[in-house]
Amino acid sequence: MVELVDARKQKIDKDAAWAMLQSARSVTIAKGKKFIRFAPAEDGREAVLKQAMGPSGNLRAPTYRVGDDYVIGFNADLYSDWVK
Repeated sequence: MVELVDARKQKIDKDAAWAMLQSARSVTIAKGKKFIRFAPAEDGREAVLKQAMGPSGNLRAPTYRVGDDYVIGFNADLYSDWVK
């Protein structure tokens, strides 16, 4: 199933973001040339959301979910490895 959400029209705040991310197996967050992997069950709400939320207080874009994994933000090297 594919779900597409336009982040300009539907904002995802901290509570909604955590509701999505808390049950994920992994959350990988890219910022520039770096990326960080989290296991939400182990790393906790504050650590994950501190990196996942943008300056406007909404979930950073783009955000992709595949199975139990999320990828947030853009990093070309991460995307290349992820789609292999």
